[in-house]
Amino acid sequence: MTKLLEMNHHHTLRFAGGFFRTTSCRLNVASLALTTSSPSQFSGGYCSIPPSRFKLSTCYATLSAVVKTQEPTFDGKEAASLVDELRINFNTGRTKSYEWRISQLQNIAKMIDDKEKCITEALYQDLSKPELEAFLAELSNTKSSCMLAIKELKNWMAPETVKTPVTTFPSSAQIVSEPLGVVLIISAWNFPFLLSVEPVIGAISAGNAVVLKPSEVAPATSSLLAKLFSEYLDETTIRVVQGGVPETTALLDQKWDKIFFTGGARVGRIVMAAAAKNLTPVVLELGGKCPALVDSDVNLQVAARRIITGKWACNNGQACIGVDYVITTKDFAPKLIDALKTELKTFFGENPLKSKDVSRIVNSFHFKRLENMMKENGVANKIVHGGQTMEDKLKISPTILVDVPEGSSMMQEEIFGPLLPIITVSKIEDGFQVIRSKPKPLAAYLFTDNKELQNQFVQNVSAGGISINETVLHVTLKDLPFGGVGESGIGAYHGKFSYETFSHKKGVLYRSFDGDSDLRYPPYTPEKKMVLKALLSSDIFGAILAFFGFSKES
Repeated sequence: MTKLLEMNHHHTLRFAGGFFRTTSCRLNVASLALTTSSPSQFSGGYCSIPPSRFKLSTCYATLSAVVKTQEPTFDGKEAASLVDELRINFNTGRTKSYEWRISQLQNIAKMIDDKEKCITEALYQDLSKPELEAFLAELSNTKSSCMLAIKELKNWMAPETVKTPVTTFPSSAQIVSEPLGVVLIISAWNFPFLLSVEPVIGAISAGNAVVLKPSEVAPATSSLLAKLFSEYLDETTIRVVQGGVPETTALLDQKWDKIFFTGGARVGRIVMAAAAKNLTPVVLELGGKCPALVDSDVNLQVAARRIITGKWACNNGQACIGVDYVITTKDFAPKLIDALKTELKTFFGENPLKSKDVSRIVNSFHFKRLENMMKENGVANKIVHGGQTMEDKLKISPTILVDVPEGSSMMQEEIFGPLLPIITVSKIEDGFQVIRSKPKPLAAYLFTDNKELQNQFVQNVSAGGISINETVLHVTLKDLPFGGVGESGIGAYHGKFSYETFSHKKGVLYRSFDGDSDLRYPPYTPEKKMVLKALLSSDIFGAILAFFGFSKES
């Protein structure tokens, strides 16, 4: 059985590869409302244990844990039964029809229109996400993906005709897309609606049966998704399973035709290991430390505004594609910092902790994690702006730091919060080595008008995606694939790429019984060999000569 969480007889907690000593309590992992500060609670994207009692290593996830006494209500037996039921329904062929796919997509579009207020309220409850940000980042993007799928579905489903060689004449061939079967989608808490529904749109477009496991770290959105899916979509082929690690473990122990996971690299490894037992293909949408390299020839105000948008106006830094750190030259850094300060004041006012346009930190553990990052030795004195906190509201103001020690957790871990370290270098080209010294990020950003530098950046920086003189906006382009590379992920989606991610491209050759030649059949003779060699070399004249027993030499 896949074990995401286990206890040995020494009461050592093993979670996603990290080991932590505990007291002699029984630990179980399940769904939970996440703002309590109880020392027995474990919640959020990390394995959350109060820092005063335990030492943590980085453990990004979409899972939470809490000391509980009751057994999980969704176990392996129920998970197996669910998958069997969906597979039976998938095998009827109903999901393969254009009519079924288009009706489900239309229902998703209707659901977004009908329930926009409910969705926005759930996002606010989970993250204090501003209404406009919720609309732009989650509802609008999801609706756009759905409408594109509705518009293009017939084209995506149409077989693609390909050429055939003379050796198979007469014949024709096609590439035919077919659904994979029954797929599992495990989503994340930071954009809990978008990251749940967008991959579901791809899975439905491709004709699959789907199980969605939303993140329990965003309980309001998770609960709403379960309710809305049962109300708007075909429950015989599309289901939502709520819960935490036990439920996720039970799901991962089943045989799927694909697993699509959005979260951290640590749990991504667990998902991949579970999938490997059944040779199940996976898509892993992970994250990393996304850099922004800023040259001195930029429009300073525009660059500052776009960096702010890609950091603090993007779920207050809690985004896998958000700007994690900035690199610029020592000479230019003061100007960039001043511009960032000016625009931050314009965006969020004198006291950003009271701004309604800044999301809160998702839960108390993440708040403490970020606060501890700022308080580390050699880090606290690097703050040049911000640093204010409001623990009872889970708010941290936009914070800028300069030349934080490379060995600090802020520079070794994905920050996933409103802290922005600025690293200074002697010349802008030195920033390339800083980026290459870290695992490949999900996104990388460059601000410059220098075309040569732009080309060098695109050619020499490996990342899931790149934006030049912009941040995060590239993920809204449905003709671009969105996905990671290396430790930032496997596979891609968005637009037609979502359809293809959940499809199998099946090659099909059509031949009639006419034109059958004995060249490929035994007995094999020198004459047959001469003809076949000429045909395979596309030498029609040589093939004709060989057929009549001659060679070019003769």
